[in-house]
Amino acid sequence: MFVSSANAASTTDIIVAQSEAPAHTETVAPGTTPDAHAPADPTAGTHSETGHAKAVFPPFDSNHFASQLLWLAITFALFYVFLSRVVLPRIGGIIETRRDRIATDLDQAARMKQESDEALAAYTQELADAKNKAGAIAQEARDQAKAKADAEQAEISAALEKKLSDAEASIATIKNKAMQEVGSIAEDTAAEIVKKLFGGAVDKPAISAAVKAVRG
Repeated sequence: MFVSSANAASTTDIIVAQSEAPAHTETVAPGTTPDAHAPADPTAGTHSETGHAKAVFPPFDSNHFASQLLWLAITFALFYVFLSRVVLPRIGGIIETRRDRIATDLDQAARMKQESDEALAAYTQELADAKNKAGAIAQEARDQAKAKADAEQAEISAALEKKLSDAEASIATIKNKAMQEVGSIAEDTAAEIVKKLFGGAVDKPAISAAVKAVRG
């Protein structure tokens, strides 16, 4: 917009300079026609070029400061209106959208954290219950194994005691039988010895009594 006003002022200065230049008239003799191909007056062109060279660059010309300030104010006002009506609302909308999105993400993160904490608490409780149940099952298994072992040990002990009693009874029977046989053998042996030593008949009741007295 500054360039348009400056170009307009420059064009106006050039037109004014050309209008102020002295007009050049060519004298034509009576009865002759002006030559259309005759060269123009060189002073006119020189005068216009001199007037254009003396013109000041419009943005630096003090005569145009007021218009430049006016255009500056208009441009600033339009730019301010553009910012306040278009740019700032869009920026505010973007910021509000991002704020809502961040708030939603934070809420979702908080909800997910709460769900994860609840899941962790449930898992911990289930793990504790499983450990307690496993401990109870293990204790029950140990108790059953101990009871079974005690029962087997008691059964084995009873069987051993019975076998020992039977063995002792058998040994006592064998011993008694052996002792009886030993007594008979001793009586027979003693009778034979007495018969060979003394000859004649042998008193078996006396020999039995003697053997019993010796064994007793």
